[in-house]
Amino acid sequence: MRILLVDFGSTYTKLTLVDMDKEEIIARSSAITTVEKDVRIGYDEAYKKMKEDLGEDPKPDRVLACSSAAGGLKMIAIGLTKNLTAEAAKRSALGAGARILKTYYYELPEKDLEEIKNSPCDIILFSGGTEHGNRINVINNAKSLATIGLKIPVVVAVNSDALEEVEKIFKEANMNYYVTENVMPAVNILNAESARETIRKIFMDRIVKAKGMNNVEDEIDGILMPTPQAVIKAAQALSLGTEKEKGIGDLMVVDIGGATTDVHSIGYGHPTDNTVIYEGLLEPLAKRTVEGDLGMRYSALSLYEASGDEEISRFLPSRQNILEGIKKRVGDIKFVPKTQRDFEFDAAMASVATQHAVNRHVGVLTRRFTKTRYVYYQTGKDLTNLKNVIGTGGVLVHAKKPVKILSSLINNDPETLNPKDPEYFIDKDYILSAMGLLSMEYPDVAIRIMKKDLREVN
Repeated sequence: MRILLVDFGSTYTKLTLVDMDKEEIIARSSAITTVEKDVRIGYDEAYKKMKEDLGEDPKPDRVLACSSAAGGLKMIAIGLTKNLTAEAAKRSALGAGARILKTYYYELPEKDLEEIKNSPCDIILFSGGTEHGNRINVINNAKSLATIGLKIPVVVAVNSDALEEVEKIFKEANMNYYVTENVMPAVNILNAESARETIRKIFMDRIVKAKGMNNVEDEIDGILMPTPQAVIKAAQALSLGTEKEKGIGDLMVVDIGGATTDVHSIGYGHPTDNTVIYEGLLEPLAKRTVEGDLGMRYSALSLYEASGDEEISRFLPSRQNILEGIKKRVGDIKFVPKTQRDFEFDAAMASVATQHAVNRHVGVLTRRFTKTRYVYYQTGKDLTNLKNVIGTGGVLVHAKKPVKILSSLINNDPETLNPKDPEYFIDKDYILSAMGLLSMEYPDVAIRIMKKDLREVN
């Protein structure tokens, strides 16, 4: 049996053909994504290339797909408090593979309502209140949302005591809403899976059609999820394994793109020292963070603003005009390095992006003095003992020394809980999103292929 796995990316449409009997990838191809015209054009071009490379028609038995075309899945998260329910809603949406446009909290004023009404988002995640906790503010925010004529789906993940009233308000306003479990049933407890699954189903049923994916419906068996969620699924399968196929343990994926740097980690990250006290919102097993100011092309200027000349220069073997190099990449988002100096400059940018993105992803320790001694408190994940780091994205795939880029995540500050001595792997053939799709139905095969194809670098 042959399965064709398709990733309708924001820039490229990537095809991966798997021979399920041999449990191996037998062909890959890609073409520019043509979402402005018809995604079918890019898909057909990539399929034609694959046919030429194979010397025969791929003739897949099944075709599964994910998509981040036309900006992927854009969401707004609404909660009651910035560091609790709003943060829980944000993490739930990120874990579903969304790009978060904005997070709102407390009662929604007119200014916020106007922003929400005019936002280009695809879905709103509406949360608030722990179980049997605050319901008044939740109901007031529901009434406010009902006045602005929303046409997009709203995922309701609120305190169940307020749910009946919220449903009544949204129903009377003819809003398109989906009820799911409360994303934060108790203080600092995240319950994301129900909301994530609902978001994925909405994406499958509605969003992809709105973006013109219906033009390839007759070719594929279904758009299963947004591309970032496919990467999370692949990482989770590889990390945890199954009853039949052992996983490799806790891992991190660093995905450096033109617009963002995404970091995924699989592992609870509980304190490794039993004298450390955990505080704050508990982290999910599978965590994703997206840094929109750390990109190689679209976000190159904001990366420069976040770091500066000195920090980028620290990763360069020879002196270069930093701002000039940044402007060259912002001015030409399809810029491809050709000279040694250009490769070195991209590698320096990628090193800075990796360093900042991982520092923001991992947990931290803070020291406080009690009456008799200092006590350490942990917020976020302790990933100091994490042993597997996988790099993906064009700059890593084409880098002369990818491990030099990835190793910039090492941080010797004892209060920052980065991996200290990991092994590094590169997704050289961009298989993670494809394996995430495959793992939905054939996890054992997906894990075995990843174990073979992800290449260790040193």
